[in-house]
Amino acid sequence: MTQIPTAFTIAGTDPSGGAGIQADLKTFQELKSYGMSVITSVVAQNTTGVQRVHHLPVEMIEQQLDSVISDIPVHAFKTGMIANKDMMKVIAKRVSDLDAFYVMDPVMVATSGDSLIDQDSRHFLRENLLPLTTLVTPNIPEAEFITGDKIETTDDMKQAAEKIVEDFGADAALVKGGHMSGKAVDFLYDGMTISTFTADRIDTKNTHGTGCSYSAAITAYLSQGIPLQKAVQKAKHFVTAAIKHSFELGSGSGPTNHWATREEAVKQ
Repeated sequence: MTQIPTAFTIAGTDPSGGAGIQADLKTFQELKSYGMSVITSVVAQNTTGVQRVHHLPVEMIEQQLDSVISDIPVHAFKTGMIANKDMMKVIAKRVSDLDAFYVMDPVMVATSGDSLIDQDSRHFLRENLLPLTTLVTPNIPEAEFITGDKIETTDDMKQAAEKIVEDFGADAALVKGGHMSGKAVDFLYDGMTISTFTADRIDTKNTHGTGCSYSAAITAYLSQGIPLQKAVQKAKHFVTAAIKHSFELGSGSGPTNHWATREEAVKQ
């Protein structure tokens, strides 16, 4: 490693700043990793939903990837919204030989409920990108799609994490329990053991960009050489604080607070 940890995000944009590339870069900065990005799609969205999506030409995505990879060492990277199979093919080709941790946030549906990738792309992601990952971080609907199984209990979540690793080739899977009731419980399976990460559930509608920020935090910590289980634990704390101190901005699902842990540290 160089002295400066670097983290790299490949995703779509959010001009309102709560999710996507913007949330990833804010998270990297807060956690002291040098952030870089490749934009896949320009998304007109805000706290109420997605208004329009413009996908960049595949050649431009490929050039962005080459520009970064050929010049600056990459210690860890993540993918978020990758809207179609052609994009995924180029990304798979460029990152397959990259000596870096790969965190996949399998973004399929926005917090608002808007679908972000087509069905054909979902299948390609499952069959071709998943085997390249260090960690995949699905919520329950995403884990249901990947595994083909209904998830209704915490045991179902654990079994889904195991299946994603053992049947689909991810190195590790973190199945997130945000769609469950009660405590906010996530399960990590690393091919050997199941680890549980629990936080109080926060009663707020302001959860815009939580998945992006959580996976970006894990990516940042991995870029610093922190082991996977500890990286997830620290990222869980980061995103829980961000939700707890989220912002009343916009008329929909407001954004989380990326500097919340900084404020909490000052108060202690």
